[in-house]
Amino acid sequence: MGLLVISACQVPAEQRDAADLLVINATIYTLDSTFSTAEAMAVRQGNIVAVGTQEEVESQYYSSQVFNAQGKFVYPAFNDAHCHYVGYAEGLLKVNLVGTGSWAEVLQRTQAFADENKVAFIEGRGWDQNDWELKEFPTKKELDSLFPNTPVVLKRIDGHAAIVNQAAFDFAKMVEVPKVEGGLVVTNAQGLPTGLLIDRAVDLIPVPELSRDQKVDALLKAQQNLHAAGIASLTEAGLFKKEILLLDSLQKAGDLALRINAMVSDDSASLNYFLEKGAIATPWLRVKSGKFYLDGALGSRGALLLEPYADDPENYGLQLMGQDYFEKWAQRLAEENWQMCVHTIGDSANRLAIEVFRQTSARKKDSRWRLEHAQIVSPEDLKNMAEGGILPSIQPTHATSDMYWAQERLGATRLKNAYRAQSFLDAGLKLPLGTDFPVEDINPMFTFRAAVYRQDAQAFPDSGFYPRERLSPEEALRGMTVYGAYASFEEKQKGQLKPGFYADFVVFDQELLNATVADLNTLSPRATYVNGEKVFEAVN
Repeated sequence: MGLLVISACQVPAEQRDAADLLVINATIYTLDSTFSTAEAMAVRQGNIVAVGTQEEVESQYYSSQVFNAQGKFVYPAFNDAHCHYVGYAEGLLKVNLVGTGSWAEVLQRTQAFADENKVAFIEGRGWDQNDWELKEFPTKKELDSLFPNTPVVLKRIDGHAAIVNQAAFDFAKMVEVPKVEGGLVVTNAQGLPTGLLIDRAVDLIPVPELSRDQKVDALLKAQQNLHAAGIASLTEAGLFKKEILLLDSLQKAGDLALRINAMVSDDSASLNYFLEKGAIATPWLRVKSGKFYLDGALGSRGALLLEPYADDPENYGLQLMGQDYFEKWAQRLAEENWQMCVHTIGDSANRLAIEVFRQTSARKKDSRWRLEHAQIVSPEDLKNMAEGGILPSIQPTHATSDMYWAQERLGATRLKNAYRAQSFLDAGLKLPLGTDFPVEDINPMFTFRAAVYRQDAQAFPDSGFYPRERLSPEEALRGMTVYGAYASFEEKQKGQLKPGFYADFVVFDQELLNATVADLNTLSPRATYVNGEKVFEAVN
């Protein structure tokens, strides 16, 4: 995998142009409109300057640095179209509760973390009661016993619910149960908090800030993990002003080699700051979109539905803000030529957002406003999405994570409208794919597996979860590269390997197009390049 001195070429060096890097002896998937392949490419100043046969490229360019791929497969580096990089990074400093099989295991991990770290405030994330044999929300009883004086906040995997102890309520100086717009403090028969907070009620507990040094260390560690997974670009699905400015400072200092499309969170101070400052559009940072939250999550029954939950007949979910609120911000963003992105899970939430989008963005061509998740969409709304040029930004692994219990929430009939993929393409829509990490794993191979096979790591179910929604391997790869770039208005700079595009690419031993579920469970990059520089190389 190392760099080699270039072999002799029949064309004299003085008749060829200098390049910073040549990639030769490869199968390069350019992901252009014809899905063509090439043998070699030349890179200069972070951009691709030539792609073609090895003879063509070497006859035009020479370099002291040559990567001989030895027949390996080269793809555009992956672009996670919806994730939470800062949250993932900070989560590396918290209790990891992903994959816990019971509330008892959650308690065990939390206790082990406390014993090891001796912190004054414990925060964790990742539990999902749907994965437990007893599929009920926990209460704070055991946390109060284990941690009578240390505040504990343990967020559900989607961040839309949390279980907290009494010490956390005391830390927040909460002496009575408040009413929360767009959220709920769950109480027992006596009217006392059970410790369960839903949606915006989670924010009632003020979690202490990490120091700048802690944040930077975590971001750099997270970057290493992303590069090892083959990710060079991502859309950060909601950040505040200070977080975006921190990322900007690290990129300017040369510490971050990630291309970030940062959505500004639904926070008036942050939105007004960047709207007044003006959009940012550099090769490393794009800030020209706002992220809003219309409903909650399906797992915690906060997704806003047209009909009540099958397993909770009085509950339609939560609408976090009134329609006029979204209309107001839609008008403001349209006037500034910004992109509006709205978290929409339920069919009612998606319909409402589509209507707001069509009323506002339809006046502007190519607005590319986004439904983040677009998890349950009625058939009649697909046409309206296509007419409005609305983008469904989906996460294929949500389907394979939720498939075990989603029918309980929705019933069999309505489940047919959920976790769409191929249906969006059939409607003529572009389909950017992401993970929503840390809600799901950062691994793009799991995204590819869920998109192509609609199966989990054990190849369940046999034919795939609603197999008619399976994507072809080609469309899955486009969703992880080309469409992600399109969704952030960067399709002319990244997502493909051809002249004029960033030299961001990933190298595999195996061709992805015919990889099996078993292959994808363990397959990982051999190397990742960003801006023509090697940022990761696997240890043999």
